[in-house]
Amino acid sequence: MTFKASDSLCEQIAHHLAERIIRGELAPGERIQEQKVTQALGVSRGSVREALLILERRHLIAILPRRGAQVMPITERQVRSLSTLMTELYILLGLAVAERWQADADFMPFLTLQQRLAAACERGDINAFVDHSFEVMRAAYAFADNPYLQETVENLQPAMSRHYLLALDARKASMHEYLELFARLLEAVRARHLAGVRAVLGAYGERSCEQILASLGQR
Repeated sequence: MTFKASDSLCEQIAHHLAERIIRGELAPGERIQEQKVTQALGVSRGSVREALLILERRHLIAILPRRGAQVMPITERQVRSLSTLMTELYILLGLAVAERWQADADFMPFLTLQQRLAAACERGDINAFVDHSFEVMRAAYAFADNPYLQETVENLQPAMSRHYLLALDARKASMHEYLELFARLLEAVRARHLAGVRAVLGAYGERSCEQILASLGQR
């Protein structure tokens, strides 16, 4: 893979390594050696070191004294903690859209993503399904108009993507279930039914957590 020098080089390296972790190419507990990454990608060691710090902030690796960077394991405590927090963030975004949408055009991005999710489900394309799921949240950022919320979601997104891929890989049929929940969510948002938004996203968070924990038991 070729990388171009730019202000975002560290982010590019971090994204590359994150994708490998999320997709299971780098296993839990596996060491990420700066020198090997430097040689493999043709970048400076300083850039790799900065990229690893980004991955640590995003909860994909731990940097340990005298042991270096290691891929974070996925534990029950981690899954429950992250799922609980992400559910609350989803609810904040969902409520923002429900309270602030003005015209039918505001819904077009969400309807387009609903079609993309359905197409990914039909293809059995788990990676695309997860990617489109997070695009839904990004489409809601403008309604929330909260840079701190956006930054928090973006930092947690890689770890949550890793969890979702694990669960969906074990239970591909779950994509249909998530599609049904998304359809119910759009109905609640359009009706400005705030309690309904909370209920659907709460159910989504609980179900996702169950699926992820169940997939851990199959490993």
